[in-house]
Amino acid sequence: MSDKDSKRTLGDLTGDAVEENSSKLGRLLADVFALYVKTKNFHWHISGQHFRDYHLLRGEQSRQIFTVPRAKNERSIMLRKKIVMAVLIALIAGPVMAQEAKVTSLISKDLKEFSGKEGLMITVEYAPGASDPAHRHDAHVFVYVLEGSIVMQVKGGKEVTLTPGQTFYEDPKDVHVVSRNASKTTPAKFLVFFVKDKSAPVLKPVK
Repeated sequence: MSDKDSKRTLGDLTGDAVEENSSKLGRLLADVFALYVKTKNFHWHISGQHFRDYHLLRGEQSRQIFTVPRAKNERSIMLRKKIVMAVLIALIAGPVMAQEAKVTSLISKDLKEFSGKEGLMITVEYAPGASDPAHRHDAHVFVYVLEGSIVMQVKGGKEVTLTPGQTFYEDPKDVHVVSRNASKTTPAKFLVFFVKDKSAPVLKPVK
């Protein structure tokens, strides 16, 4: 039996058709996944007066990307299960989809005395074992731990573990190389205050 014959399905698809459909489906899944990642990135990198509204909007849009109409027959259900499984494997394997932080915007205010600058206050919640990849803020950043414990480090600095009541500061030129929950069993929550350019995103990934 040839390789192509071994790929025949129980239906009327030939081995060549299976290969062609698999290739197209793979490209489709890659495009959907790329759209999801880009939407989530925009979801986290919004700044300005309407931070909260756009943050929630992009979050809902990212959830709807994988929402599909109800399957009407057994074959559609089986195909959907396979597609969902492939997507889940990609999500689990992809480092960009590691446990994400929950960000809540508290207040955003233009600083009239400092042209082009704004103050932004948010809370960040890390699930147990959660972390952020290396990034920078291009802003003055003041961190205050509310619950649990977190590990922070900027490039060239020492790694520190912070507990409730302790603080951390980042200079606009700093690269934040370590930001994670110190515990794998307990969530952590901290307050962050930014003094930043109004047009600048809250976070910029660093390779």
